[in-house]
Amino acid sequence: MQLTNILLFLGGLGGMEVVLIIAAILLFFGAKRIPELAKGLGRGIREFKDASQEIKNDFENTISHDKPQSGESETKLRA
Repeated sequence: MQLTNILLFLGGLGGMEVVLIIAAILLFFGAKRIPELAKGLGRGIREFKDASQEIKNDFENTISHDKPQSGESETKLRA
């Protein structure tokens, strides 16, 4: 059950196709290099998440800063 959920992103690939892909990756990169590649991929994903969160926070701060505060009129903000 869990293996099916984990491999769900692979779509219509069967078990044999996944085994062949993993074997090809092992042959191409070698067993020693795969952990380094996974570590680099993890760092890249983390940097992407941090950057997207920073952009989201900047966007939310800009929107909340542009909204008129309660009690202020729009004419005060435009002047």
